[in-house]
Amino acid sequence: MRQSALTALGLLLLAPSLAAAAPHEDVRFTNGAPASHPHSPRPWRRLSDCIIRKIWGLPEKQKSLGSAGAATIEPLADTRYGEDVVLRFTIQTSEEAAALAEAVDVLFLDVWEFNEDWADLRIAKDVVPSLLGLLPASLQKSHQPLMQDLDLAQAIFGSFPSHAGTQSHDHYSPDLKPTPRSGRGHPFFQDYQPLSVIDPWMRLMASMFTTHVRRISVGLTYEGREIPALRVGVHPTDNDHPSGARKTVIITGGSHAREWISTSTVNYLAWSLINAYGKDREVTRLLEEFDFVLVPTLNPDGYVYSWETDRLWRKNRQPTSLRFCRGIDLDRSYSFQWDGDTTRSNPCSESFAGDAPFDGVEAQRFAEWAKNETEYSNVDIVGFFDLHSYSQQILYPYSYSCNDQPPAIEDLEELALGLAKAIRISRKGHAYKVTSACEGNVALSNKKKTIFPRIESSGGSALDYFHHELKVKYSYQIKLRDTGSYGFLLPKDSIIPTGEEMLDAVLYFGRFMLGEIGMAAKGGHRKAQFLGL
Repeated sequence: MRQSALTALGLLLLAPSLAAAAPHEDVRFTNGAPASHPHSPRPWRRLSDCIIRKIWGLPEKQKSLGSAGAATIEPLADTRYGEDVVLRFTIQTSEEAAALAEAVDVLFLDVWEFNEDWADLRIAKDVVPSLLGLLPASLQKSHQPLMQDLDLAQAIFGSFPSHAGTQSHDHYSPDLKPTPRSGRGHPFFQDYQPLSVIDPWMRLMASMFTTHVRRISVGLTYEGREIPALRVGVHPTDNDHPSGARKTVIITGGSHAREWISTSTVNYLAWSLINAYGKDREVTRLLEEFDFVLVPTLNPDGYVYSWETDRLWRKNRQPTSLRFCRGIDLDRSYSFQWDGDTTRSNPCSESFAGDAPFDGVEAQRFAEWAKNETEYSNVDIVGFFDLHSYSQQILYPYSYSCNDQPPAIEDLEELALGLAKAIRISRKGHAYKVTSACEGNVALSNKKKTIFPRIESSGGSALDYFHHELKVKYSYQIKLRDTGSYGFLLPKDSIIPTGEEMLDAVLYFGRFMLGEIGMAAKGGHRKAQFLGL
């Protein structure tokens, strides 16, 4: 069957869903209630929401999480996902991978994760028979549902802050000591936080720790929001005694809006480095040697939308040629090896790369900021960590091809293995796989290492752009917890453990860059007792 015919079939199958979804495209919650809008929820939608409130005991309104007049969250278990399920497929052959990839395009399915071990797809239960009908017989029984202990709507509801814990940033305590409630960490990290809380918190950090923290902006979004960041270093603005280019590490999260754990982890890293300066010898030395630019979310528009309207939103909020299919995948929008032709005809694709390189506004402006830093601001970017979820992988370049390898492949692998080891041996950390970004996002034949067809496009990634175009040798994409039990809906009690894992990785990176461990340490000899390799 030709691709055009399959696409037409997909549109026919999904027409009712698209028709139902389109009217709710821009519904936003303001002051705890839907804003006036020509596409306000229909009576049946309001009734179903009321039933959900009664069953789960949800309040009609929540206290504001932002400044006066800012949009607030209403953590309803959105009925759009009430009949959805996440299925995990185990792929054994190239034919199976190709068939699954084609079915994803035809049915406009949401790919949660795809790697050498499995593929996770979100799909409406009533569309499952259509999906299985497009797959070979071997795949029709080679799948199982994830999150079997709770349904998708419950998991979505559980990822929002509890009503009791909700507080305005105006009443947020700046006390940075661990609280009796957790014994470690800070109440800020007991819940995922919306942008209306994160941005004031960042301003608070900059105002409290003026010696080593600055709040900066790395660009503007399509909807006109700042992309806020914290620059953490002992003397980030000291121009009186120039001493060469300032070595800088960039850590980003939230390129994909629904990956809330990446945003919380960047915030946790920022808080840990800021608060430990002057108290912890290792962190103090690190901030004397490096600046850290920490960007909690590169996609503020999408992040806000994931709080106010659609918890599982992935892309940014730019319009496309199809009114009901907004958004560009920012991590497929960078100029190096952009391959957007593969998705150009399908703006509904979750990995839609736009119509041209850097079509994604936020990607273009962030790349422009980074390039200006290196060319005009005496900055030497020595590390780039792009945090995502999920699957617990440390990925190095390249993403666009499994056949090409970067010249520094051995150094990249050595540091990546060290990062994974640092995570695993500290504070009951989890195991992270190490591989190239391409091999980490495709299915492989274990016997012959045959690369199977990809489900998603692979070029135009931030990882490849920073490594190749900006010459950042140590560039990594790190996919955080978990391995699929919750996926993008990781429970709130994993925020601090995930942050601690990444803090240990960052500290290891600092020791590696200072020549204290790794092949460069002690005349090229490993500290085997640490690496255990």
